[in-house]
Amino acid sequence: MADPKGFLTTGRETATSRPVAERVKDWNEVYVPGSLLPIISKQAGRCMDCGIPFCHNGCPLGNLIPEWNDFAYRDDWTAASERLHATNNFPEFTGRLCPAPCEAACVLGINQPAVTIKNVEVSIIDKAWDAGDVKAQAPERLSGKTVAVIGSGPAGLAAAQQLTRAGHTVVVYERADRIGGLLRYGIPEFKMEKRHINRRIEQMRAEGTKFRTGIEIGRDLTATGLRKRFDAVVIAAGATTARDLPVPGRELNGIHQAMEYLPLANKVQEGDFVAPPLTAEGKHVVVIGGGDTGADCVGTAHRQGAASVTQLEIMPRPGEERAAGQPWPTFPMLYKVTSAHEEGGERVYSVSTTHFEGDEDGNVQFLHLIEVEFVDGKLSQKLGTERRIPAQLVTLAMGFTGTDTENGLVTQFGLDLDERGNIARDAEFATNVDGVYVAGDAGRGQSLIVWAIAEGRSAARGVDRYLTGASALPAPIRPTDRSLTV
Repeated sequence: MADPKGFLTTGRETATSRPVAERVKDWNEVYVPGSLLPIISKQAGRCMDCGIPFCHNGCPLGNLIPEWNDFAYRDDWTAASERLHATNNFPEFTGRLCPAPCEAACVLGINQPAVTIKNVEVSIIDKAWDAGDVKAQAPERLSGKTVAVIGSGPAGLAAAQQLTRAGHTVVVYERADRIGGLLRYGIPEFKMEKRHINRRIEQMRAEGTKFRTGIEIGRDLTATGLRKRFDAVVIAAGATTARDLPVPGRELNGIHQAMEYLPLANKVQEGDFVAPPLTAEGKHVVVIGGGDTGADCVGTAHRQGAASVTQLEIMPRPGEERAAGQPWPTFPMLYKVTSAHEEGGERVYSVSTTHFEGDEDGNVQFLHLIEVEFVDGKLSQKLGTERRIPAQLVTLAMGFTGTDTENGLVTQFGLDLDERGNIARDAEFATNVDGVYVAGDAGRGQSLIVWAIAEGRSAARGVDRYLTGASALPAPIRPTDRSLTV
């Protein structure tokens, strides 16, 4: 273990955020650069290398958390990076974006604040990049087999890197103009600067992975044609069909899906626009949906100079402590204050939108809502609680219902869907079509980045076995595995 008395002598300490007044004026990451390094070794020393490290169960990647905590405590950053990369292709992504189910499962978290696993992880990988320890790992020999990966989000990138390193020739197809999927255009710059994606892409290129942007399989290139050109295909197209809100007034101008709004702000940071075509500047903004995507809309609206920001959630406000029905080591539903929420705005719980009201030009001006409650497990409205709030820009951040079925990919391949509308797969992540596999949200449904990477790694093993008859690649999860919840 690291420090035998670390959990007794050292309290939990996390990264320092930049002052709100400073950070809302730019799009850089919210944390003070370098603020973790002076404290992180002692924080890693709080890890006890438990006899049964439940953090492994919380993390679908099976990250070797006690091992790299021990190395970080001893300032052996090269060894820490090696153990970190043994299970995770992109720890700089998860260390910034994952909600850390590993910390929820930390044994210390039973009666004390958990080890800052996520902060240790990102410190290790950032230090590894700075030290030049992250190098391309090109295969020693090529298999002669070719694989197409559809989608360049975390699942697609993980599958592509694993298969390239196994010796296969891999081409990643992305319908957007840049590689990264939701990492590129769904995650605001203040949560993860895109330079982290860019240098991983360069590493993968050096290893032999090829990338093709601006090509949508099903429209620009037929799925059947793709299947004929490659020995195997991995579909990692995500669950991009957004849940809508079919209430009166939905057709008014100014009401947009979150993934119509967020990418435009990111494109400004990429240099595509001087100002975003869709902006919150000077507007009363309402964000419908209380999850991470909703918080991303809140933070983006602050930086664009919104007059006000209100976030609505249909569910009740979660508690700040574990509820009795959510015992350790399950992932608890807790009241979470993100960096975006620290920056201002109002959060309203237990409300439902009844309709929108517009002006004579068809622009949304007000949102009408009503308070709701759950009675015997059913949602009911509380009469007499109706009110309206100003809304000149509304973003819908209510989650996603499944993979895109309108672009022809599903029908052209002839893929079966499961009862939830996801692409069906077997224990090897294979679809009903020979040689076609699925990884990530396209097969699992909307999930976390850490599950996407685990899916990509596991699907890569199935593809490698299909192509060569055997595989030494790891498969951290099965398609049927789920988060540890109650």
